Amino acid sequence: MFIRSEVFKRMADRGEFIEWAEVHGELYGTSGKMIDSLCAEGYDLILDIDTQGASQLREKNKEGTFIFIFPPSRTELRKRLEERMTDSDEVIRKRLQRATEEIKTYTEYDYVIINDNLDRAIREFESIIRAERARTYHIDPVWIEELFLTQEE
Repeated sequence: MFIRSEVFKRMADRGEFIEWAEVHGELYGTSGKMIDSLCAEGYDLILDIDTQGASQLREKNKEGTFIFIFPPSRTELRKRLEERMTDSDEVIRKRLQRATEEIKTYTEYDYVIINDNLDRAIREFESIIRAERARTYHIDPVWIEELFLTQEE
């Protein structure tokens, strides 16, 4: 959805975004109401956000699993950006500079995936989701109590 920058900034000032950032001259944000609504319905949410957005979520103590996805190398990242044929050489240079800064933050994440093979990267991503769903804090203690701890033989 496209939102004019003045409207976007007013929404950000009112706190309507759970996270937002300006990236490469474009404004991006995630609706807090939408996130709250989907979480209340029990959905697993996947947010495709940059390091600025991830940092904002961590600062707000938002529950989440943070995954940093690396390109295989700086050379491959440059090649991928060039093959898109959507950005000028100057924009690609700025993106590579930004990527260098972002990569320095990888230790702030829970997991790292190296996207050198798309099928393997997808399998690793799916494995992380499965592992996170199996964490003990997702199990309802009342369910454990009722089914295993209070029944008589």
